[in-house]
Amino acid sequence: MVSTWLWALVGGTVVGVLGKLLAPGRARVPLWVTVLCGIGGMMAGDWLYDLFFRPSTPGVDWWRHGWQVAAAAVIVTVVAAVLGRLRRT
Repeated sequence: MVSTWLWALVGGTVVGVLGKLLAPGRARVPLWVTVLCGIGGMMAGDWLYDLFFRPSTPGVDWWRHGWQVAAAAVIVTVVAAVLGRLRRT
């Protein structure tokens, strides 16, 4: 259980930062929000990949990671837009 949470934090950080780098515009969100977006991107990317493709492949599944990063980029973009609007008001 603890190792699952640690992998989610590490993976969420990596995927969130990559998603933040790929997000259009300048996403001014704190690191903890980026990590949460990365964890959400990992879950959403996994779900979408399993929905459209074969769920298991031998070795490292780079396509799955690509879907995770793309989902994290979308989530970071949406969250940055929402937080930007909240900060302006």
